[in-house]
Amino acid sequence: MREVLRSLWTEPRPPRAPRRLWYDWALVGVIAPLAILEGILRPDLPGRVFAVIVTLGLLPTLLWRRTRPLLMVAIVVGVSGVIAALTHGAVPKDEALLYLVLVPYALFRWGSGREVVIGSAILLAQMASAFALGFMSLAQDVEGVGVLVGLGALAVALRYRAMARARQLDQVKLLERERLARDLHDTVAHHVSAIAIRAQAGLAASAARPDAATDALRLVEGEATRALAEMRAMVHILRRNEPVDLSPTAGVSDLEQLAGRGRGGPTVEVEVVGDPDGLAPAVGTAIYRLAQESITNARRHARHATRIQVRVAVDDTSVHLSVSDDGEPRPAPPPEARGYGLTGMMERAGLLGGTLEAGPNPDRGWTVTAVLPRTWSTF
Repeated sequence: MREVLRSLWTEPRPPRAPRRLWYDWALVGVIAPLAILEGILRPDLPGRVFAVIVTLGLLPTLLWRRTRPLLMVAIVVGVSGVIAALTHGAVPKDEALLYLVLVPYALFRWGSGREVVIGSAILLAQMASAFALGFMSLAQDVEGVGVLVGLGALAVALRYRAMARARQLDQVKLLERERLARDLHDTVAHHVSAIAIRAQAGLAASAARPDAATDALRLVEGEATRALAEMRAMVHILRRNEPVDLSPTAGVSDLEQLAGRGRGGPTVEVEVVGDPDGLAPAVGTAIYRLAQESITNARRHARHATRIQVRVAVDDTSVHLSVSDDGEPRPAPPPEARGYGLTGMMERAGLLGGTLEAGPNPDRGWTVTAVLPRTWSTF
């Protein structure tokens, strides 16, 4: 239950939320004259002028309901509360105010998990206070809660349907990128094979024909240039639309950059034992990434932690990584409840022929340990 509540609280907003669309302006343009006409044509409407002013005054909430859902809910509830307090519960009852149901709907549809929780609490608190003060009957309160639940269910259903559709599209795009990357990999492998053959031929003929080495170098240069271009194209494809970073990847020697103290967080201490020179680049990068992810997890989840220790021990055959914190004890989650971060770390270690384990310490804190081979090859 705790994990469910935490996942709800940390749920991000849906991506690509539309801002103000043409039908938002059309909706405002239709409701405004309808509210005025209702005030003119309904002599039985209590406080007709005041009701029209309130209806028109809250119309702008429709324009920002997707981008600022919690703020719009707070404005609607705040205005309603002030009016109820000043008029002793005699809030406007014009039919045009029905457009306000779009505001809580937008909260559930486009708000983050934190905004949904806070906004729901605000709406329920308004209904409870209205009932307690006698402004609403129990039947009206139950009806209001039913409408709120219905709006929330509809919004959440559409929200997760859109998310599922987006995930399917991402999977299709990723599959196509992987196929193209494999094709480019085959092309790069062809260029590299040609480079090796040309270099070997140049070396074999260099004793009898010195100029053959020069010709071989020219061919090697051309093949290497084409291979580099293909490799950069492959990296760009695999990184999707992210900018390609052509700088050297981080390794064990860069772990010291992770040391220090964050903003009000625990201090990170880094210790490297042994000689990291000669490690396979993929292994050195994996050690850095695993340590970085472990530090991030410790800062996020370790309660009242004051220190995070990162220790790397390199011997003749393997590299041992240990990242531990001194936070309050917390139980290890079952395998099915592991987060994507820990699963990804285990996957990376396994792909390199290593292992990774994570769990609580005997006394307090949490430790992540990984063992990777010094060298790695896909052959």
